[in-house]
Amino acid sequence: MRVLILNADYPRYLAWLYRRAPDLAGAPYAAQMAARNASLFGVADFYSRNFAAAGHVAADIHVNNPWMRAAWAREHGLAAEHPPEPGKEVHGQAIPGWLQRTIAPFKPVLRPLARKVGLSPRLDAQAEKILLAQIEEFKPDLVLNQDVFYVDARLARQIKGMGRPILIGQVGIVPSRGEDWSAYDLMISQIFRVVQSFRKVGVRSEMLHLAFEPDILDVLPPAPERSIDISFVGAVSADHQQRVAQLEAVARKYDLKLYGTGLHTLPASSPLHRCYQGEVWGVEMYQALRSSRLTLNSHIDQAGREAGNARLFEATGVGTFLLTDFKDNLHTLFDEGREVAAWRSADDCLAMIDRYLANDDERDAIAAAGQARTLSTHTFRQRVDHILRLAG
Repeated sequence: MRVLILNADYPRYLAWLYRRAPDLAGAPYAAQMAARNASLFGVADFYSRNFAAAGHVAADIHVNNPWMRAAWAREHGLAAEHPPEPGKEVHGQAIPGWLQRTIAPFKPVLRPLARKVGLSPRLDAQAEKILLAQIEEFKPDLVLNQDVFYVDARLARQIKGMGRPILIGQVGIVPSRGEDWSAYDLMISQIFRVVQSFRKVGVRSEMLHLAFEPDILDVLPPAPERSIDISFVGAVSADHQQRVAQLEAVARKYDLKLYGTGLHTLPASSPLHRCYQGEVWGVEMYQALRSSRLTLNSHIDQAGREAGNARLFEATGVGTFLLTDFKDNLHTLFDEGREVAAWRSADDCLAMIDRYLANDDERDAIAAAGQARTLSTHTFRQRVDHILRLAG
């Protein structure tokens, strides 16, 4: 089969990627794609490379990347809006048009900003035209849409009409009511509550968890010394109230190293400000995890009682000891106490930090078992094989 994966990136990641390589914005499409994938951010090309490993032809489109879109259009004789100068900061400044088109409301830390400026969760007309041209050129048999907000239900129906590909959507939050999802042959999610919401409206839906790509272990720089006692990598915002409360409790007692976004949304009194180490993306994120004796995980509030975020697999995949928030289904993913540790309250988290920082052998054994579980059970190849079985 010919498999096409549609995805979108965080605006701040895009700014970081193009700021660190200013010439990249004008580079050919293939060079930009290679640089984006080499950063190892998000799912990179982990789906497409594993579809290819399974014997299929696979490609990615990053639907909200204006520089890649413009490069593809140039190379195919299509008109495209001149892309912006990369690397502009937006806090406290007017939001430029390119950022308005790249903010995805399903990205929790960005949702308040999107509401504030009244942004549409859709691509503009020119971006849609180029995307449809890309799809027409590739002629997919299967489309995996990982961003059902940029590529919304209306646009999905247009894609479905282009050769009638198998259309699969992947989403991690309960969708808005009233949307017409009938174009999709299947909706997949790591959250069973989301699966149930689709089934209730007559849409075929199945569970599929996130994953880790073992190949990154071969391309990451040498593992750094574990010089960080406790780390947390991720966003902090109004959508992460439990996370913020837990991290603040940790920060009052320990030398927590915090990497991520959204710190500007917290009051100046928050102890997390003195813990902040900046943003890390892709390779740098994995290196921060690998530098940690212990890394913390806490799900977004919307996850409810279900575990399934990417950090579960990223942290264990690189062999770092993971102390995560307890969820009812955690046992279906990892053996609590043997492969990961789980806290049930802020006080419980503090006690477990004391325990595991003081016991190197126990901590290292759990980290090794967690990595073995992820590499044996939670890889992108296994998820791709599952998708292929579901696609029939």
